[in-house]
This record gives sequence, structure tokens and C-alpha cells, in this order.
Amino acid sequence: QVQLVESGGGLVQAGGSLRLSCAASGRTFSNCAMGWFRQAPGKEREFVAAISWSGVSTYYADSVKGRFTVSRDNAKNTVYLQMNSLNAEDTAVYYCAARPTSLAGKYFHASGDYNYWGQGTQVTVSS
Repeated sequence: QVQLVESGGGLVQAGGSLRLSCAASGRTFSNCAMGWFRQAPGKEREFVAAISWSGVSTYYADSVKGRFTVSRDNAKNTVYLQMNSLNAEDTAVYYCAARPTSLAGKYFHASGDYNYWGQGTQVTVSS
């Protein structure tokens, strides 16, 4: 089992920045590929970013590429999502997810590939 707790959400003006954190406990975090997803009101959950457990490989949705950066600190059992140049379309509940894997460079971008999920943190961007 992996327990995930997101933090760092809040209200920010358009053009601003936020950094989300996802703290993991339980099973060895360093062997988990991690992902960030989001769900806006009335919409389905969508992929945002992913990172392999080695941290070497990352992958982004086109809508956030160049604005968001995913990173991880395995010593702190934490994954981060730095979000810059936020706009109203980024308003959503953001979730982190974990997927144990033996492949150091592997990431996943389908929600069904992930085994563990956090409760989410709300990000609201005012225009």
C-alpha cells in the first residue's frame, strides 16, 4: 500500500504560480512511477504529468507543456508539480497517483495504469 497526500493548492491569479506537493508513505516510494492528474467541474479526470521512479523520464500533457514541471525527491518521499503561467483552464482538483514498477525509466499517462491515488487538492485560478 502507498498512501498519498497532496498539498499546496489554493487560489491564485491568472499568470501566477503554485507548487503542489505529494507526500507518500507506506510501500517504497522510490520504486513507484508517479503521475499528476486533474479534474475540473463537469469534466473527466485528465492526465497532467508523469515521472519515472528514477526521475530521469518525464512526460506532459500538451496543455501544460512548457508551463508545468514535475520532479521528485526520493529521499523525502515526495513528488512535486511546479505550475507557472496559470490560467483559468487550469482550475481543477489535482491528484497524484503512484504505480509500482521495476522499470527505472518508465512513466505512465493513463489513469488506469495507477494503483494508488491521493485525495486531491483544489487549484483555483482567477481571471
